[in-house]
Amino acid sequence: MTDRPGQLFQFSTRQEWPAGWSKAMPTQSLGWRSWKDWSFVGKNEKARLQHQVTEDGEFWMSYDDFIYHFTKLEICNLTADALESDKLQTWTVSVNEGRWVRGCSAGGCRNFPDTFWTNPQYRLKLLEEDDDPDDSEVICSFLVALMQKNRRKDRKLGANLFTIGFAIYEVPKEMHGNKQHLQKDFFLYNASKARSKTYINMREVSERFRLPPSEYVIVPSTYEPHQEGEFILRVFSEKRNLSEEVENTISVDRPVKKKKPKPIIFVSDRANSNKELGVDQESEEGKDKTSPDKQAKSPQSEPSNADQESEEQQRFRNIFRQIAGDDMEVCADELKNILNRVVNKHKDLKTQGFTLESCRSMIALMDTDGSGRLNLQEFHHLWKKIKAWQKIFKHYDTDQSGTINSYEMRNAVNDAGFHLNNQLYDIITMRYADKYMNIDFDSFICCFVRLEGMFRAFNAFDKDGDGIIKLNVLEWLQLTMYA
Repeated sequence: MTDRPGQLFQFSTRQEWPAGWSKAMPTQSLGWRSWKDWSFVGKNEKARLQHQVTEDGEFWMSYDDFIYHFTKLEICNLTADALESDKLQTWTVSVNEGRWVRGCSAGGCRNFPDTFWTNPQYRLKLLEEDDDPDDSEVICSFLVALMQKNRRKDRKLGANLFTIGFAIYEVPKEMHGNKQHLQKDFFLYNASKARSKTYINMREVSERFRLPPSEYVIVPSTYEPHQEGEFILRVFSEKRNLSEEVENTISVDRPVKKKKPKPIIFVSDRANSNKELGVDQESEEGKDKTSPDKQAKSPQSEPSNADQESEEQQRFRNIFRQIAGDDMEVCADELKNILNRVVNKHKDLKTQGFTLESCRSMIALMDTDGSGRLNLQEFHHLWKKIKAWQKIFKHYDTDQSGTINSYEMRNAVNDAGFHLNNQLYDIITMRYADKYMNIDFDSFICCFVRLEGMFRAFNAFDKDGDGIIKLNVLEWLQLTMYA
């Protein structure tokens, strides 16, 4: 490059370099170690380097001066997918945006096995091997880049960059095509096939890998759990790849023997409720909902053989009769008294008792005729559900604290038959967890009551079973206001 030994670098900034190899030589030394001159460079070489004595922000400096005055170099460049020339080998890219939510999907790194599996997961399908005639190995080359979002913008609020990284696991063949979120046991018994070299507090972490064609799952995470933030995950590959976030299908388990869903009876339609019931439902409703006078004598309102009742069932029936009175139906206030009298006997449950609002939601769940009250059969059905949910709660309350961790709520909801996606789990955490990311028994039951009621309402409106319903504004308001 020059007639004298050394290396030169060209830069572009607002202010030009005022010392050696600058375009206009200063008249006196400014204290720089290197003091060289363009006079040693010939005219032809200057023309090749397009050297001009103009203040355009571009300048040259020696390598020695560069390493003396600078400690960090950041290079901005176009991504691999921006290359459009037919003569160049282009890469494909897939981009996914996600977020870590404290208490739900901010599980930290592999060092935290109890929460690591809750991190967002992205399936990667490497479909074609590289075109490399000199390499007989069947390999796919790809690059994974994980970038934090908005951390620099939030620096004014005291936010620093998180320490981030990612791990890549191969999905077993029997699980190919299954888009369900991988559970805790998978990561306990399967080692990663590749991962970022280190977790580091940089805006972006990237790494290049070479793996055989297969299906993989990428798990991006912060090093520590409970750190909330947004990110972008990009995957570049020489050949075609498919990358997408793992999202569970939203559904609810129902008994094998399908029953025609009972119609939703709105308060404004109560007068015509009997006309809207089908023949089969009319007979079933007749068993559950009879006139108050008939209920007192009806064998349907009480178990046929009192001797076969458990002590708890007898206690419930007696308490119900005492509180409900002659009409054998309870309102929200009366339901609250019944439930709290029973729950208070369970000292292992951390609860301050069911609130009036919780009991109103329970009545809305079980109230099939829109009366705003429950009879004994409806109450018995509600209590059976509460007992089943209580069993799930105790299973995940491993430390017997009377609460469960919000990260375990995902499994608890799934065990109860509700299958949700990541967005809904985030909402549940924000709605029902306390500031310590714990969920008490009252909040736990309220969440399940709401899920049960919303699924029941949706299935009642989804008459053709295509997963889509259409409501007018009156139906929507009546449904949501009473839920």
